[in-house]
Amino acid sequence: MQNTGTKSFDSAAVKASLLSLQEALCAELGALDGKPFLTDRWQRPEGGGGITRLIEEGDLFERGGCNFSHVEGASLPASASAHRPELAGAPYEAMGVSLVLHPRNPHVPTVHMNVRFFVARPHGSEPVWWFGGGMDLTPYYADAEDARHFHRVCRDALSPFGDEFHPRFKLWCDRYFFIKHRNEARGVGGIFFDDLGATAEIGFEKAFALTRSVGEHFLPAYRPIVERRRATPYGERERDFQAWRRGRYVEFNLVCDRGTLFGLHSGGRVESILMSLPPLAKWRYDWQAEPGSPEAALDEFLIARDWLAGPA
Repeated sequence: MQNTGTKSFDSAAVKASLLSLQEALCAELGALDGKPFLTDRWQRPEGGGGITRLIEEGDLFERGGCNFSHVEGASLPASASAHRPELAGAPYEAMGVSLVLHPRNPHVPTVHMNVRFFVARPHGSEPVWWFGGGMDLTPYYADAEDARHFHRVCRDALSPFGDEFHPRFKLWCDRYFFIKHRNEARGVGGIFFDDLGATAEIGFEKAFALTRSVGEHFLPAYRPIVERRRATPYGERERDFQAWRRGRYVEFNLVCDRGTLFGLHSGGRVESILMSLPPLAKWRYDWQAEPGSPEAALDEFLIARDWLAGPA
């Protein structure tokens, strides 16, 4: 049974929460870098608009974006309704905050976080709503301490809502952030969920609270890693490897990511959608890391595992 009915959700409350989250994230991350995020407000002719917040050429972040969008459309793209094909083509409302940070130092991982809310309004039926989101870590050099910390905070974000959510969303993340055409993981994962509220398993208030908790736990998950790694020395070798690995990030976002595809397929604002791409990336034909090198160690490090099974 789907969660339906005009009384079962509060879009205004979700929007206010998302705007507050974006403001808090940009304030904290701008202070961490030392350079404020610029603000670009935009409107969408088809309905809605958004606020793109961006930092480029900062001391810490070579590029980072935190985008809020609230858009409406006459036809929900199939990329946004993969698990409910009957909703494809229905009028819809979508809002969310999406954040991607590409640090300058290769020892500081790239990170992604997203929380979103959809409402589909099929003709002749009651509205159908659902939440989605998550966060994941993409390191360039293997560090188990960072991975364990990130996964521990992801678990803490979900544990108040039931013990079943973290194992389920962790596995979903491992499967989702996988570059199928390369047969390799994008990073060390985290948590990912979609279609939360599409069935009767969870009500609006609990689904909304869980989604808020994910957004609120992003900084505790990422900031300690930044503070530990930002002063680690690096040279051209590390920057070159970082650029090569960033190429994998680009491939995933343009080929596999449902959020990117939804934005492009729905006629979204391209500059805001592609803010997730790194400023510099490289591709080299059939390049292989030197055996035994720190770069080669990343391959095994990115194999999915239970990061919380090891020492705290």
